[in-house]
Parts: sequence; structure tokens; C-alpha cells
Amino acid sequence: MLIISGATTKDLKLIREIAYGSWPDTYGAILSKEQIDYMLNLFYSEETLSENLNKKGHHFILLHDDTNCIGFASFEHNYLNKNHTRLHKIYLLPRAQGKGAGKLLIDTVEKLATENHSGVISLNVNKFNKALSFYQKIGFKVVAEEVIELDFGYLMEDYKMEKKL
Repeated sequence: MLIISGATTKDLKLIREIAYGSWPDTYGAILSKEQIDYMLNLFYSEETLSENLNKKGHHFILLHDDTNCIGFASFEHNYLNKNHTRLHKIYLLPRAQGKGAGKLLIDTVEKLATENHSGVISLNVNKFNKALSFYQKIGFKVVAEEVIELDFGYLMEDYKMEKKL
């Protein structure tokens, strides 16, 4: 049985562990180990996660199976002061993928977005990420391309996607 719960500051270490446990599988074939390590340190430091949760209005939800936390998502309502909910992050441990867990997290974010009167959910996904087909299958459409430059010449080559609610 899968259970979703809200996350608090006390769960940030767990969120980090899931990110570190899922990123090598998710990005190992498309990014260098050095870029993965850099991005994990940048996006998943305790300081950054705490700032996202406590100052930037991000909400985190956790997904548990019978014994452990196996995934999480973070999202923000009223993104850029629009009637949008932004899905910032969604990651599952490799053993939980392909079993409906990601869909359950997305469905939960959609429900919360609808309750918040959002008309759209938006996200970015790496152009080469196998999750692209998952998002398309559940109704997200590519609306633009975006290249974000990071330090050390690293790039985030993304599709911007949206799903109307």
C-alpha cells in the first residue's frame, strides 16, 4: 500500500537521500558523474531545501510503501504570480519506478493544484530524460525549450511542459 504525507523540515535528510539514490539511475546515461554530483550538491543541500520549503513557498510530499519512503515531489502554487502550479521536483527510488508510484504523486499534485484553483501544472524535464514519455502519456504537452547555463559550463537542456487542469 502506498501512502502520501506532507514533508517538513525534519524530512529534508530523507528527501536528500532519495535524490541521491535516484539521480544516478535517472541521469547517469545523459549527464557526467561530475555534473550529477555538482547539481545534487547545488539543489539538495540542507540549506537549499530548507530555503525552498520555508522561504520560497515550495511544498514537499513524501511517498511511502509498507516499509520506507520511496519518493517525493515538490511543487509551488501561484508560480510566478500566475494561476499555475509548478512541479519543481519528482523523484522515485529506482525500485519504485514503473509501478504507478509516480502517477500517484502527480495525481496528488493535480488534486492539490485544483483545490488551489490552478488552471495549469507546469514542469521542466531534461530533453533526454526517459520521464518525458511518462509526462506525455499523462497529458503534459511540450510548450517550449529552455537551456539553463550552470557553473563550470554545465547545461540543463530542458523541455518546458504544461498540463491544463
